[in-house]
Amino acid sequence: MMRVWILPMLLLLCGSAVATGLVLTGSPGAAAALLSALLLFAGTNSPLVFPRSIGALEARRRSAADGRPVVFWRPGCAYCLRLRVRLGRDAGRLHWVDIRRDPDGAAVVRAANDGDETVPTVVVGGRPHVNPDPAWVRAQLSPPPAP
Repeated sequence: MMRVWILPMLLLLCGSAVATGLVLTGSPGAAAALLSALLLFAGTNSPLVFPRSIGALEARRRSAADGRPVVFWRPGCAYCLRLRVRLGRDAGRLHWVDIRRDPDGAAVVRAANDGDETVPTVVVGGRPHVNPDPAWVRAQLSPPPAP
């Protein structure tokens, strides 16, 4: 759990130190801009942006029960962040697995990607899809049309 907070905390601590130096040299505007940018960057790389992660086994069980896709991701991944942001509120309807926290999830991703941990990997109906288009993922959430 603590490992996912290392990058955001380092960004804030280092940014605070540099901002303090800027304030002491007479550049409070630059310090405020730097701190704002680093706060935004730290926030997007923190686990707060993503829905609560669950284990791969639990995600697979839930997906089998409700038919929703499973997203394997890791903090700091720009493509995972892109998927999350473009899904908007629909992201909460997916089952999210952080492969840094779940070794079983990392194994699923490696098996789907020839040994690489390429994320986001979205599993729909037992089939993995690497870095899919967010619109396609959203379409997987909607119920099939009635005949």
